[in-house]
Amino acid sequence: MAAADNNNSNHPTLLHGKYELGRLLGHGTFAKVYHARHLQSGKNVAMKVVGKEKVIKVGMMEQIKREISVMKMVKHTNIVELHEVMASKSKIYFAMELVRGGELFNKIAKGRLREEVARLYFQQLISAIDFCHSRGVYHRDLKPENLLLDEEGNLKVTDFGLSAFTEHLKQDGLLHTTCGTPAYVAPEVIGKKGYDGAKADLWSCGVILYVLLAGFLPFQDDNIVAMYRKIYKGDFKCPPWFSPEARRLVTKLLDPNPDTRATISKIRDSSWFKKSVPIAVRTKQEIEFDAFSGEDHKAKQAETLNAFHIISLSEGFDLSPLFEEKKREDKEELRFATTRPASSVISTLEEVAKAVKFSVKKSETRVKLQGQECGRKGKLAINADIFAVTPSFLVVEVKKDHGDTLEYNQFCSKQLRPALKDILWKSHTENSTLA
Repeated sequence: MAAADNNNSNHPTLLHGKYELGRLLGHGTFAKVYHARHLQSGKNVAMKVVGKEKVIKVGMMEQIKREISVMKMVKHTNIVELHEVMASKSKIYFAMELVRGGELFNKIAKGRLREEVARLYFQQLISAIDFCHSRGVYHRDLKPENLLLDEEGNLKVTDFGLSAFTEHLKQDGLLHTTCGTPAYVAPEVIGKKGYDGAKADLWSCGVILYVLLAGFLPFQDDNIVAMYRKIYKGDFKCPPWFSPEARRLVTKLLDPNPDTRATISKIRDSSWFKKSVPIAVRTKQEIEFDAFSGEDHKAKQAETLNAFHIISLSEGFDLSPLFEEKKREDKEELRFATTRPASSVISTLEEVAKAVKFSVKKSETRVKLQGQECGRKGKLAINADIFAVTPSFLVVEVKKDHGDTLEYNQFCSKQLRPALKDILWKSHTENSTLA
C-alpha cells in the first residue's frame, strides 16, 4: 500500500497528483465511490474512498486488508479489477475498474430474465467463482447486488469484504464465521457448526440462479426464523415456467446437504449449463492461432540467447529466483535443453497435444498448442520456441500465451514434464535441466 497525501489545496479534486476525482457514483456505510480519471493514461476508474477512523472504530481494518489481498489475487475477466491502493492519514483509496452497467439486481427488479440471458450471466458467475475457489478464496456474500454489469452486459463479481482464504480454515478444515445476506446464506453457515466455503458459495449461486429465472427469492418469510427453517429444509418450489433442465440444476444447487450439493464440475456437466451462449465470440488468441501458418516465424539464431538463459538450464545454477518475485509454481514459462533434433521436439509436443486433445500449429522453430475446452480464463494457449545454440544443441522455451496460470502449471507438471523426460539434455551431475 503506497502512502500519499493530497497537499494541493487549490485542487481538491486532484488525488495524490495521479487521479482527478469526479462525481459521486454511490455510497455505503463505510465508503463512497467516485468517478475518477487517471491523469497520465486518461483511463476512467471507480475510486472507492474509505474513512480510516470509521473503519478502525468498528474494528473493520482487518476486513479491509483482507479485501485488498483477495482482489490482488483474483484477476479474472468476470471479477472487478483492483488497479491500485493508496492511502493518506485519514483515507484509503481503491482505484478500481469502472463498471458502467449497474447492478444485476436492478435488472431483476424489473422482472425475471429470459432463460438464455439468465444462463449467460450464470455461466460467467460460475467461471468467476471457479477461479476464486482455485486460488483458495471464498466470497461468502454472493447476491445480485454484488454482481455488476459492464457496457457490453458482461457480469463482474465485486465486494470481497466478507471473503475468506484457505488459511482461515480451522483444524477441522472448515470455516466458522457466520456471514452473508440471510436470503442467500447456506443452511450450514446458519448452523454454526463449520462449513466448506466453496459449497456455501455454490448454494448462494443456486439462489441467484433461482432469482434470475423466477424474479423472486426461493426462501421468503417476514419472520427471519421461519425463513431460516425453510432454508434448513430446502423448502422451496420452482415456478411452472422453469424448464425441466433448469429445475434439475436449481434443485441440485439448493440441496441443504452440502455433501450431496452440486459441485462446479457437476454444474458444468449439466445439460442446461452446457447450452451455448446465443452469440459465439472468438477471442483474439483463437483468431491468431487459426491464422498462424509458420511461414512468418523466422529461424531463431544463437545470439538471441544470453548468458542467463544458458546458466538457468542447470537447476543447480538457476539464478532466476534472485530476479523473479513469482513462486516456482506460478511461473508462466519453462526452459529445457536437448541434443535431439528440432523434429523430435516437435513430435513430442504433438504427442502431448494429442493426449490432451489440444490443437497444434507448427513451423520449424515454433509449436503452438491450444486447448479445446474453455478453462477458468478461456482456452489455454501455449507457445514453444526452439532456439539453436549449436547445430546439435537446442534450447526450448515453453510459455503460456493465454489462459489460467494454474491450469498451465498443472498441464506442465502432469503432461509436459513427464513427456519431455526422454529428450532432455542431462548435465554432468545428471540433474534434470527443466528450469
